[in-house]
Amino acid sequence: MASALTDKLSRLVKEMRGQARITESNVQDMLREVRMALLEADVALPVVRDFITRVKDKALGQEVMSSLSPGQVLVSIVNRELAATMGEGVSDINLAAQPPAVILMAGLQGAGKTTTTAKLAKHLIEKRKKKVLTVSSDVYRPAAIEQLKTVTKQAGAEWFPSTSEQKPVDIALAALDYARKHFFDVLLVDTAGRLAIDEALMAEIKALHAVLNPVETLFVVDAMQGQDAINTAKAFKEALPLTGIILTKTDGDSRGGAALSVRQITGAPIKFSGTSEKIDGLEVFDAQRHAGRILGMGDILALVEQVTAGVDMEAAQKLAAKMKSGSGFDLDDFLSQLQQMKSMGGLSSLLEKLPAQMAAKAGQVDMNKAEKDIRRKEGIIQSMTPLERRKPELIKATRKRRIAAGSGVQVQDVNRLLNEFEQMQGMMKKMKGGGMMKMMKRMGGMKGMPKF
Repeated sequence: MASALTDKLSRLVKEMRGQARITESNVQDMLREVRMALLEADVALPVVRDFITRVKDKALGQEVMSSLSPGQVLVSIVNRELAATMGEGVSDINLAAQPPAVILMAGLQGAGKTTTTAKLAKHLIEKRKKKVLTVSSDVYRPAAIEQLKTVTKQAGAEWFPSTSEQKPVDIALAALDYARKHFFDVLLVDTAGRLAIDEALMAEIKALHAVLNPVETLFVVDAMQGQDAINTAKAFKEALPLTGIILTKTDGDSRGGAALSVRQITGAPIKFSGTSEKIDGLEVFDAQRHAGRILGMGDILALVEQVTAGVDMEAAQKLAAKMKSGSGFDLDDFLSQLQQMKSMGGLSSLLEKLPAQMAAKAGQVDMNKAEKDIRRKEGIIQSMTPLERRKPELIKATRKRRIAAGSGVQVQDVNRLLNEFEQMQGMMKKMKGGGMMKMMKRMGGMKGMPKF
């Protein structure tokens, strides 16, 4: 979450860590700063008051006073209470029902409800191995029905057709009947949203809830809405028995207040967070890890998961075998490495999960420029023939001009890529057999390497 809240709390965490002694005076100073940071981030006032009281009680307790590193303990208290404000642990989707398990998606227009419905479908298919059907009961915006059809296809789920002439309750019942007859595990019902809360919207969603009896009623809310998100959450909580929250647009430059407020206002756990516009940009929400991100401690677990999910293990093993035998690392292998970097969700997405200090250093590099550079290299290699990729030594002036024209770049760009490839190829040859250890010895062994 690239936000002012993260920046301010990261700075405070650094200051707190350096405290040799904790007194009532410096705890008050620190809490004043935390209170201001939370209020500026649009966290609801009752939530801020409750959070500050809990931290103060624990900070002035024996645990901190008797500690050899009170600053460190104070940081862990803030981290723990931040996580507690957003909910404890992980609260995944509940599918304990006679199939099909019905999930009702509620929220205002513009919160990303339709896209989130498809993202959730993809999550249930891939992570829970479920057969999923989606349906739109938004009869006011024909574009919403078409949008759901498109994103459902991308998610690999099945879409149930509906039209703006039908009644929402009739659509929902027809979809439920179809889901039962065709043995679907889950039915996701995307409901109509409005630009603001009104009686008609609430009456309609209550009627849908009554006929469907969903196992989950999920409130989809835009993390960038701030105080508006809190007011919307209150209205939906009064109308529906909410079982969970999905925060969308958490990758935006938001002030971050919604994540801290919505859980406490509704009493419902945050189950997912939308991390990008891509169809797989949905993460199971972990309060502890999210607190770490807000405090600038990063989310290394999420980073490892993202990298692991993006790595093609078969391709990685083939490359390892090539390195071991020393047989030709070619441009196809180079292309495969570039494509794996892309499938990890982009450099900026990886950067977001690094701890603040590391992210700040990495952030000095223009990530957009770096991602464009990867795409350009990919285009150059894809403009080569299979023979050229296997035998780059064949690529002389005439071929370079053809490749440059085919990929829309200059000949210098082709030369630059070939130079980079030669350097990497040289490295791979040195790693053959025990070459890696020889290389390390030449560099002075393990001296100067970071200790963990």
